[in-house]
Amino acid sequence: MGSYLSNTDAQQRQMLQEAGYRDWDHLFEEVPAQVRLDRPLDLPAGGSELEVRRQVEAMAAKNRVFPHIFRGAGAYNHYIPSIVRQVTSKEEFVTAYTPYQAEISQGNLQAIFEYQTMICELTGMDAANASVYDGACAAAEAVFMCRDRRRGRVLVSGAVNPQTLETIRTYCHGRDTAVEVVPAKEGATDLETLAGMLDNQVACLVYQQPNYFGVIEDAAALTAAVHGAGGKAIASCNPISLGLMETPAQAGADIAVGEGQPLGMPLSFGGPYLGFMACTQEMMRKLPGRIVGQTTDSQGKRGFVLTLQAREQHIRREKASSNICSNEALCALTASVYLSAMGPRGLAQAATLCCSKAHYLQQALAAAGLEPVYAGEFFHEFVTRCPVEPEKLLAHLEAAGYLGGLPLADGSLLWCATELNTKEEMDALAALVKEVLC
Repeated sequence: MGSYLSNTDAQQRQMLQEAGYRDWDHLFEEVPAQVRLDRPLDLPAGGSELEVRRQVEAMAAKNRVFPHIFRGAGAYNHYIPSIVRQVTSKEEFVTAYTPYQAEISQGNLQAIFEYQTMICELTGMDAANASVYDGACAAAEAVFMCRDRRRGRVLVSGAVNPQTLETIRTYCHGRDTAVEVVPAKEGATDLETLAGMLDNQVACLVYQQPNYFGVIEDAAALTAAVHGAGGKAIASCNPISLGLMETPAQAGADIAVGEGQPLGMPLSFGGPYLGFMACTQEMMRKLPGRIVGQTTDSQGKRGFVLTLQAREQHIRREKASSNICSNEALCALTASVYLSAMGPRGLAQAATLCCSKAHYLQQALAAAGLEPVYAGEFFHEFVTRCPVEPEKLLAHLEAAGYLGGLPLADGSLLWCATELNTKEEMDALAALVKEVLC
């Protein structure tokens, strides 16, 4: 990377001399010799742009890209209008970083402000932030908006995405906070067991809607239960489902979080993604990350600024509620352009197609021999039993270009359908399943 640095060897030597150092060894002499590298890095010699491009393309060609995808589990294959890439690839957005200087960052600040506004409209909440890395991190950050000295117990539904649960546990481990899992019953959070776990030390309950198994939770009952004990309700939501289902605010949640990848971001083998986060006005001052506010300048014109910042770079470390530092503005902009292009009607149509196609797929797979595990209502994911080894079935599907359901620990399969899946695809998938089971 040395050749990509913006200063020359001569300039670097001049800076060393100005700082009072003879050379690089003199600069780093305080670092113990046993931890300093005394040889060149074991890296190949640099190549030309064409050589490097060919090498990287050869590596990328090893990736398997399926033309037919029936798997979700937190990352979803949705239609992305072409305008999304057209807008977000503009140089002024791609190169933009944290807008610390409001005077010269008005465009970027407004983009974040518009994103926050759309997330509030989507979730029904009063305030939203930007810059959360992914949905799992957003859920973990939300937990510490609720925890205080009097309330330190964190409850998480056993029906949330396991990666979300693991991330919450990791965050809580670093802050000496125990995480208790509320078991799932028939694919949904067990309300009876939850009632027995609630007391005046519970800080919050995290649940997912629809949950990891695709089942639609009784969100109003969950929030009412935790509120009855004085705790807060954190709803982890699928943003596309909010085009059709009730909002977290309507269900009584205090904080809404989720993975923003379905809002215009391709699967991209896992990232970069976007965590969205919104809350009620009561919780607003505990909201971490960056929050852009609208104001007026000295001439009375509309302007935008960073406001209500609760991270350690801006306030005393012991008072900070978060250390989110990177900027997710490009992903947030992507979500904004997607939501603008789709509009309320487009989002509702996408959600309706996801739901209707998933129900058709469940029926087709049941007819092929994969019976559903749970009887509850679902959005666009569902679990089926698998009478043969899941690996055998999935290998048969992969050979035909189909990425099948995700194998779960009990040998069942978690399937997903979106608006991109056609009836012909689903019928062909069911036929392939039948070939293995018959």
